[in-house]
Amino acid sequence: MHPTRAPDDDGPAADPATGPAYPCVQGLIAANVALMTAYANPAPGATVDLAGQRRLLARKLVSNLSFLREHPLLSPALRQVMAHAHQHWLSLAAPVPAPAAAWAEPASALRH
Repeated sequence: MHPTRAPDDDGPAADPATGPAYPCVQGLIAANVALMTAYANPAPGATVDLAGQRRLLARKLVSNLSFLREHPLLSPALRQVMAHAHQHWLSLAAPVPAPAAAWAEPASALRH
């Protein structure tokens, strides 16, 4: 069976019978630029708060960067750049810990 990707096509990068197919590299890069733009300038009328929007955008960026850091059509140097970016965005995608309830006091402040 021949690969599903023509040499000048950015479609799947592997033969489906023998290995994983990767998403279009140009599409992933374009999507990440759009997501980063939305992260920098979130939608003002969204039903999700600013922090929630940014966390969701960062989670999608982490997913896309995960594909890009392993993508066979990128050079090793560019895959390394994507791996570093992936590490950076992981921290931005992490859930924010919920604040302690206002009524809760630290254990050291409790008196009997």
